[in-house]
Amino acid sequence: MLTSQDKIQLQEKGITEEQLLDQLKCFQTGFPYLKLQGAAAIGPDIMVPASHDVDNYLQAWDEYKHQGHVITKFVPASGAASRMFKDMFEFLDAPYDEPATPFEKAYFKDIHSFAFFDDLDYACRKNEGKGVDQLIAEGQYKAVVSNMLKDKGLNYGQLPKGLLKFHKYPSGARTPLEEHLVEAALYASSQGETEVHFTVSTEHKALFEKLVERVLPAYQDQYSIHFNVSFSEQKPSTDTVAANADNTPFRTEDGKLLFRPGGHGALIQNLNDLQSDVVFVKNIDNVVPDSLKADTVLWKQVIAGVLVDVQRQAFSYLRLLDSGEYNRSDLEDMIRFVRHQLHCNVPGLKELSDDDLRDFLRTKLNRPIRVCGVVKNVGEPGGGPFMAFNPDGSVSLQILESSQIDKNNPEYMKMFTEGTHFNPVDLVCALKDYRGNRFNLLEFVDPATGFISNKSKNGRELKALELPGLWNGAMSDWSTIFVEVPLSTFNPVKTVNDLLREQHQ
Repeated sequence: MLTSQDKIQLQEKGITEEQLLDQLKCFQTGFPYLKLQGAAAIGPDIMVPASHDVDNYLQAWDEYKHQGHVITKFVPASGAASRMFKDMFEFLDAPYDEPATPFEKAYFKDIHSFAFFDDLDYACRKNEGKGVDQLIAEGQYKAVVSNMLKDKGLNYGQLPKGLLKFHKYPSGARTPLEEHLVEAALYASSQGETEVHFTVSTEHKALFEKLVERVLPAYQDQYSIHFNVSFSEQKPSTDTVAANADNTPFRTEDGKLLFRPGGHGALIQNLNDLQSDVVFVKNIDNVVPDSLKADTVLWKQVIAGVLVDVQRQAFSYLRLLDSGEYNRSDLEDMIRFVRHQLHCNVPGLKELSDDDLRDFLRTKLNRPIRVCGVVKNVGEPGGGPFMAFNPDGSVSLQILESSQIDKNNPEYMKMFTEGTHFNPVDLVCALKDYRGNRFNLLEFVDPATGFISNKSKNGRELKALELPGLWNGAMSDWSTIFVEVPLSTFNPVKTVNDLLREQHQ
């Protein structure tokens, strides 16, 4: 039973009572596992462009960029970096005072190699009266870590990754935000302009804006590009209610409903608000210094070329359907295109009447398209490319997470563990139809692909509802194409010591 306080809370968030009841019902019913046909494989499902194809795709993208289209780089950047420093927080709480674990020893051994070292040294001198080296020589290791993590120093334990100093340059250190600006200039610009959009948290938005205001003039001069940088926040209406173990609403000590962010799947709303023709999607921490950007820039343009090439053909078929001047042979060409280029298969299509086949083809051709770079699986945790069954009986390419797979099904688990490729979140998306109208991306989400996880709040256990992931269920009904890209384009920073890897030096 909802109280008057509940109703006010829902109204403030922009969540209807019906939506709340639907969320609570999800806790009771759970979500079905996806039915799989198999892991995506090189050849039938994953493209590996030959060198001459690479040249053609680069040319296709170059031509597209000069036609006045709006191109945007979309970077989810709202998460705090606290998990990146998990090991160092544990060191602060440890009963010992000197580094003991391999992780702790590596951090201090190469501490001068961090791009933020000078800032850390300054913070230590200001707060402790001694620099990093002297503190280490005196065994005051925890003082150094405290100045890195706590608000008296760099406050890195609470800041988002986008604002941390990742890479050293002769002119100074760069943050991931700045590296994404540079990337945008190199492959996502059109006629001297580029759009870069970051999703950020409310508490950090002003810090992002301040950084952009400070650094943007120099990057615009360096690359002769005008940057249009924008920010958005995850909408309160995409939050989801938490539940108790018995699936009743979880309430805080003051009796209020507890809502939690719905996960990165909530960002489909932010993506939907963009006025762009083509959007690149890439995580905030997957960046490298300029010396290693060549592969990233090349392959971003390749997958964009694949996108506009496929889109051009899909648009041509849709206009042919509109004209009415097609024959059965044309329809069969379209079937082959949907099956082999858009990787969507439905048995029995050739038995349909021309009118029914036309309607089916229009549905599959006129929808958002995404081309996803995938890398060879080297054991990173996360999802991968699969052929999965859809609610309409078709089979298409999807990016799946382990939570979407029935772990009690040995056949499916074998498919998942033996998958050859990994999803590094390397997407380029086409968001408009063949008439130039924006798709409503919310119409292409599969609501049955959310999942439930176990969390806690102030020592109390709760069940949390995650929305269909941005590149999983939120794009379930998109046309999807996978392209193998080099592992050199995937260099995430999951822990602070990842910044010591060669790729970030």
